[in-house]
Amino acid sequence: MAEIKAADVVKLRKMTGAGMMDCKKALQEADGDFDKATEIIRKKGQAVANKRADREASEGVVLAKTSGDRKQGFMIVLNCETDFVAMNDDFVKFAESILELALENQPASLDELKSLSLAGNTVGDAVTEQIGIIGEKLDLSFYDKIDSTQVTAYIHPGNKLASIIGLNQDVSDEQVGKNIAMQVAAMNPVAVDKENISQEVQDREIEIGKDQARREGKPEEILEKIAMGKLNKFFRENTLLNQDFVKENKKSVKQYLQEMDKELTVTGFIRFGLKN
Repeated sequence: MAEIKAADVVKLRKMTGAGMMDCKKALQEADGDFDKATEIIRKKGQAVANKRADREASEGVVLAKTSGDRKQGFMIVLNCETDFVAMNDDFVKFAESILELALENQPASLDELKSLSLAGNTVGDAVTEQIGIIGEKLDLSFYDKIDSTQVTAYIHPGNKLASIIGLNQDVSDEQVGKNIAMQVAAMNPVAVDKENISQEVQDREIEIGKDQARREGKPEEILEKIAMGKLNKFFRENTLLNQDFVKENKKSVKQYLQEMDKELTVTGFIRFGLKN
């Protein structure tokens, strides 16, 4: 059996991120061969992943970032089992490395992101490898991106909630985009405007409104009018541009934007929040 030096253990640790004892055991098993030792550690990660497949990875981080020209925004969610791991600097840095890779390569889907190369491995395999290092189930569960004339990303303190919004014009005051991104994070709209709500959803809300009014004993001939009033309330509460602006609720988000420029509006948004 080859002699396993402390320097070799340290070297393998730097290569894989695994614990010192795991690196030493892997080198001993591989008779000092670094490639074999690395493969052993990766296989261990897969073994841990299989053992923890039925565990719930409900904690984690939600990260978002814009490109340098602020024309694109990217968001990922990396889940783990405990908040202790979610707050670990190494875990957050690992998630950030995946986000940076997405920003550089602009993958079209989550599967495409998982297939990208990260430190000589695919992202998917790198996540599996981290399972062996950390000892918890991890899951890269979400990825999305947005393109627009100007994009702003917001991460709520704690990395549990993030949003990205797109504007149809360049705005010199960066706070405008941030305010809208914070609005999305705080108020969780379902669409940009009422035109973006499907007819199926509108019809459902109308029927719900009629049924509520009917159960309250309202006359049949005014049920439609009452239901339309409830639908308009639904639009005000659930569509971004019609919501009360959280920083000044005497105006809507649309009115706030039009104060900046009559033609300024939101082209789209992404929001993701981890459930507590």
